[in-house]
Amino acid sequence: MANVDVAKIRNVAVIAHGGAGKTSLVEALLFDSGMTDRLGNIQDGTTITDYEPEEIDRKITITSSLAFCNWDKHRINLIDTPGFINFIEDTRGSLRAVDGAVIIVSALSGVKAETEKIWKYACEVEIPRIIFVNKLDKESADFERAVSELEKSFDTEAVPLLIPIGAGETFTGVIDIVKMKAFISKGGKTEMTDIPADMKDAADIYRKKLIEKIAESDDALLEKYLEGGELSDQEIINGIKESSLTRKFIPVTCGSAVKNIGMPNLLDTILLCLPSPAEMATISPIRGKSLKDKSEVIRKPAENEPLAAYVFKTIADPYAGKLSLFRVLSGTLKADSMIYNSTSDSKERIGQLFYLQGKKQVPVQALSAGEIGVVAKLKGTNTGDTISDEAKPIIFDKVKFADPIISYAMAARNKGDEEKVSIALHRVLEEDPTLRFTRDEETKEMIISGMGQVHIEVTLERLKRRFGVEIEMKTPKIPYRETIKASTKVQGRYKKQSGGKGQYGDCHITVEPLQRGSGFEFVDKVVGGAIPRQYIPAVEKGIIDAMHEGILAGYPLVDLRVTLTDGSYHTVDSSEMAFKIAGSMAIKKAALEAKPILLEPIMRAEITTPDEALGAVIGDLNSKRGKVQGVEPQAGGNQKIMSTVPMSEMLTYANQLHSLTSGRGLYSMEFSHYEEMPSHQAQKVIAERQAQKQEKHA
Repeated sequence: MANVDVAKIRNVAVIAHGGAGKTSLVEALLFDSGMTDRLGNIQDGTTITDYEPEEIDRKITITSSLAFCNWDKHRINLIDTPGFINFIEDTRGSLRAVDGAVIIVSALSGVKAETEKIWKYACEVEIPRIIFVNKLDKESADFERAVSELEKSFDTEAVPLLIPIGAGETFTGVIDIVKMKAFISKGGKTEMTDIPADMKDAADIYRKKLIEKIAESDDALLEKYLEGGELSDQEIINGIKESSLTRKFIPVTCGSAVKNIGMPNLLDTILLCLPSPAEMATISPIRGKSLKDKSEVIRKPAENEPLAAYVFKTIADPYAGKLSLFRVLSGTLKADSMIYNSTSDSKERIGQLFYLQGKKQVPVQALSAGEIGVVAKLKGTNTGDTISDEAKPIIFDKVKFADPIISYAMAARNKGDEEKVSIALHRVLEEDPTLRFTRDEETKEMIISGMGQVHIEVTLERLKRRFGVEIEMKTPKIPYRETIKASTKVQGRYKKQSGGKGQYGDCHITVEPLQRGSGFEFVDKVVGGAIPRQYIPAVEKGIIDAMHEGILAGYPLVDLRVTLTDGSYHTVDSSEMAFKIAGSMAIKKAALEAKPILLEPIMRAEITTPDEALGAVIGDLNSKRGKVQGVEPQAGGNQKIMSTVPMSEMLTYANQLHSLTSGRGLYSMEFSHYEEMPSHQAQKVIAERQAQKQEKHA
């Protein structure tokens, strides 16, 4: 039997920009529903869902966390999500596990850029939403302004179901427009009373608007309303639910999470306006693919269906091991059983199953359709994997996370810790799909890439705290190249005599530049046996080996043709080694004479910016030696800029774009080509390399 009837479950993500009050809201909901006997707060670091030391120190949510409460015989599973720009991809992943969302809009700051992005993520998964206007207890709070702004930002009609009584210091409660009752907060408890006389007219206006919107959504109700008939309370409630589930309008509630005002009303609104897993399946069926023939499969959120679950998050816990957070979409998952991973085509044994209340694990014997839970120590199961019935396997599409936008080189602070660093990084990468770790074959550096500087810093803090690994971070090396601009003819002659058999190799080469991106060509034009055939490959190998380190700054030589024209040999002293050294000497000499230059990598960048920041972003690109190729209008009042920019100018661009666009800009970048570096820029790079060499040999 299921622990909770699927019709009585609500899976809800609490989403907004950082600082809007998501964690405080979840804390208040848990307190009001009796799941905790104290109201924790952010400042003291005592909340249930922000428990990681990095979150407590920074006072922001860094990683999504689970909690649950019981209200009016329903189970509400809550996911407290990050809103800070560096971490909102985690929010995107968590939205796959829910059927609805509470979006917080601050009565002070309104809708911010991060909220707009998260709204788009919610649109991608097509989940119903309700708005909670928070911080009405603060000075300058303005409920009507917040509602007006969210309508403009989200391009959706917003209909208040609750309105505030007072604002700032005089904010004492809310009026329920459906019940036409006031709910006053006194000593942390909520009392239902009649609507204050001075608020009656305002409440009537809001109720009329609500009824009109409900009537407009149904022809029979509209006819009844136009003929002067009153809609019954049940017709109003049904109309609110139908309009919310079909997203004809977005219901608005309000209150103060910190002051614990409006929380019982919000819990009631969640039950009314957000769907159960069963209701959500009628709006948006659970679609997957058959593992056998890739055909579409639709599952129902019922116990008697074959098992199907989606792993939406992984936590790397140094004590409990890897924790896999999942949503059961159909069937039942039982503790102490074998599971089949459709994604990796492998089996694993699971032990105990749990609910999560923040970091507290609550054991459970089985989890049925619609429920969210966690299992520990699944070795081969990762974020985005599907768990299913082996006899009827199904696989769900993974969430596609954004690519990292900032990279740093890293090194173990203590010698000999490289292996330890690699193991720890692997664990953290399992947890965070927006991180990347690579080794640059050319520079030999370990490169870590993430969604922003704070993201990288938090990752390094976790590595130190959880795994005792200390890492130094530095800007990664730019893979410059060297080439030539002129042709030249040179001789490379190697002769060594020190008693007995000597060494002798002699070659004449012509070196000329090729088009950018052509690489290296070797042409053999030796005639008359001036160099024996067996030694010609040695000359080429010597040239290629020497080209790995150019003569300006030690970067690889590229885009040139070497023609071997002549040479000489000694019947006794010549060898492959001698001709290899002769070839190496020749190319180094030629590079010096053929007007060597430094090449820098140029990136192709696409930047999306709001209209109002377009000029500032283009101006900034110009200052970075960027070349704008074109600008295309985008939906939602944005512009897409296509440009090419030197890699060296883009290493910390994520932070700069965030500042220029108030966090609303996005960009992607890929390698395009190499270009000659301006002389004054090249001299700086050459001087830095020479200083590094001197320091190394000192």
